[in-house]
Amino acid sequence: MKILLSWLNDYVQTGLSAGEIAELLSDAGFPNEGIEYIKDDAVIDLEVTSNRGDALGHIGVARELAAITGKELNLPEISLEESDKDVSELCGVEIQEPDLCGRYTARVIKNVTVGPSPQWLVDRLEAIGLRSVNNVVDATNYAMMETGQPPHAFDYDKIIDGRIVVRKAKPGEQIISIDGSKCDLQPDMLVIADSKTAVAVAGVMGGLDSEVSNNTKNILLEDAYFDPVSVRATSRALTLPSDASFRFERIVDIENIDWASRRTSQLIVQVAGGKVARGVVDVYPKKPEPKQVQVRLSRINHLLGIEVPADEAIQILRRLCLEPKRDGDVITCIVPTWRSDIYREVDLVEEVARIYGYNKVPLKGRIEIEIAPVDKRGELNTDIGQYLNGCGFYETINVSFVNDKTAKMFSPVSDTEFLGVKDVSRKSANILRPSLVGSLMEVLKTNNNVGNRPCRIFEIADTFVPTGKGLPLERAMLGLACDSDMRDVRGVIEGLIANVVGDSIVIFQPCELSWAEVGADILINGQKQGIAGMVSQDVRDKYGLKEVEVCAAQIDVQSLLDTEAKTVQFKAIPRFPAVDRDLSLIVDEQVTWDQISGAVNKAGCEKLEQTNFVGIYRGKGIDPGKKSLTLTLRFRDEDGTLTHEQVDELEKSIVSNITKATKAVLRKA
Repeated sequence: MKILLSWLNDYVQTGLSAGEIAELLSDAGFPNEGIEYIKDDAVIDLEVTSNRGDALGHIGVARELAAITGKELNLPEISLEESDKDVSELCGVEIQEPDLCGRYTARVIKNVTVGPSPQWLVDRLEAIGLRSVNNVVDATNYAMMETGQPPHAFDYDKIIDGRIVVRKAKPGEQIISIDGSKCDLQPDMLVIADSKTAVAVAGVMGGLDSEVSNNTKNILLEDAYFDPVSVRATSRALTLPSDASFRFERIVDIENIDWASRRTSQLIVQVAGGKVARGVVDVYPKKPEPKQVQVRLSRINHLLGIEVPADEAIQILRRLCLEPKRDGDVITCIVPTWRSDIYREVDLVEEVARIYGYNKVPLKGRIEIEIAPVDKRGELNTDIGQYLNGCGFYETINVSFVNDKTAKMFSPVSDTEFLGVKDVSRKSANILRPSLVGSLMEVLKTNNNVGNRPCRIFEIADTFVPTGKGLPLERAMLGLACDSDMRDVRGVIEGLIANVVGDSIVIFQPCELSWAEVGADILINGQKQGIAGMVSQDVRDKYGLKEVEVCAAQIDVQSLLDTEAKTVQFKAIPRFPAVDRDLSLIVDEQVTWDQISGAVNKAGCEKLEQTNFVGIYRGKGIDPGKKSLTLTLRFRDEDGTLTHEQVDELEKSIVSNITKATKAVLRKA
């Protein structure tokens, strides 16, 4: 925001130089971007944060400077010589979208003479970077840069029936803006229209057909309040930025609109002549209630770490037009309508701090930093990440939103509504994801498309599972996905659980998953804590992974955190060698590895050290409905070397147990 020093001095007389004023404003939260000296004047370039729309005009900055210095703020005196003709006889206003247009005022100025602006007006506008157009347009621009409220002047005679309708655009409606841009309006865009067609894009830019020209004799002056989100969305969609939209996006003062309209009318008459019709058409559907915010004096001192005298804190709030009233430790303030950024106690604390002076906060010669210990959740996440990195998995960080199709495809619950957000930038992906699998599938797709294979990825993030009542269940989850098979993922998960929880019983129990052709519940010590599955062909086709096998899993991280970790037991390196025996068994297709391993364990062989799955064979020599399953049994005796005869007896007992449990038959070579 560029501020002309002489212009600023019209409203507050400080006697300070441009550099001194810039320094004061910088200390109060408006950093100085530079000072340009022009003859006997200076232009101060201030950085104004997006929540301080009230400071996007010279009066707003003057109000801040008056609060900082304690000087008096002098607003322009407005005196309008009005005609006998009432404005209601000349124009009417209808607001069809009160949620998008909170207030609309219209004045009519008759018999203006459009021409060049006086030199003082041209000089001031050009000093802050605005070119002169004509005296009427220049007056509206001057008013905008003075008050921060963007007005717009229409050629009254080009507004059919003198009627203003604030409505949404009709399908297929178009308008040519003042800068010559052809705007294809969408039905969600707010427009200013007359009885037949749109004449302006609300809060963004006027239309070419109704602009003020040298032939204009009568003016219809608009001052209004438009919804910031609507203006921002429309301006971006049409690629049509303007000084007006910049201010409407940052919220203008809805209560001050009529004053701004009168001031603009005064300026137009001053430079272009004419006479203002009596009164104003002011449509104000929902007048906001005064906003009250309380602040505790003790809270001010606690947050700032210094003692701010109570009287001085109250005086600061009074200079900021907050009308403070003290009751013991509590100060109640009425927030002026131009300060939309103040709505919490801490906001008032900040107001006191920046005017009192941040330089009064003492500095210690020695800076002390207290390092907080890592919590259990952080430690667990680190352990999980390190283990998975060692298994070849790379961590991904995804957006927490997915589209509706993805949410339904991978949701653990069905027939329910998901929690979403209303955001114009997220029309197609605004659902808080109930599962991490969908996001990981997108990452796999991207990597597969660029030839990055094999690809193993994981993510630790929150999921939001609908409960059917109120807010969804938010849980921290670990998601895994890789272009591999279930055996690999199972091995990784079993190793992960052993690494972060300790010696636990991990069981993959078959289940139905909507997105998987083969699915399993992951049970840890008998409790379900996750799922895993081979992604179905139909789902893989939707992600362009037709030729790639994909396995995905999801584990409840909070459950892992709540699982009591078991003490790791160390034992000496074996002194005697192990003996491995391979078994190839022919079993029915329905027989699972859990059944085989369960039968092996039930044999109760103390000298059996390990059971390893080797592979499955189907094909020549194996009857239909059957499969050949190969496993390795490792035997070891801690007191001596096992003989082959001893191992034969141990193996025989185990095979007998498997045969009874699964009707398996040893496959002959």
